[in-house]
Amino acid sequence: MYYSLRGKIIDKYDSYVAIEVRDVGYEVLVSHVDDFEINQEVLLYVYQVVREDDNYLVGFKQKIEKNAFISLISVKGVGPKIAISALSATTPEMLMKAIASNNITYLKKLPGIGAKAAAQIILDLKGQLTGEKGNPEQYDDVRDALKQLGFKVAQIDKVLSEINEPNATNDEILAIALKKLRKK
Repeated sequence: MYYSLRGKIIDKYDSYVAIEVRDVGYEVLVSHVDDFEINQEVLLYVYQVVREDDNYLVGFKQKIEKNAFISLISVKGVGPKIAISALSATTPEMLMKAIASNNITYLKKLPGIGAKAAAQIILDLKGQLTGEKGNPEQYDDVRDALKQLGFKVAQIDKVLSEINEPNATNDEILAIALKKLRKK
């Protein structure tokens, strides 16, 4: 098992970089290719994915991102490529905040994460974060209430994806959402 690689970036592609470590080049799948420059010396925290038909490395500039990736792939239905794709659209801090606040709307906006996967992520990972099971329906309840008040679904989803209040009740989330919707 690999923990990290220290070396020089020798090439960049759409979803991975090539890093040279002591005259050996490694292809490493990364979430943010634009964070790397050719000839840059880097330390990448890596995770090796070994499957029956696949074997590759996934790299991260920060340990927190590696930990978020490992947490995501522990969720049933979320594989390494979906996890890295999701992380490319958010930060580990925002991801964990959305999970802690049961924000299924935010998670569904991440690439590769649908409603079922988002609900499963909240159910599985909120327990790891807080010791209590998550309630993926919390934001859906607020969403339904806002629809009944006549707001458009696109507006509602945009506003709810911006709200990550871990300890908020449905009423508090609804109040925050209404305040934001009235400003628009």
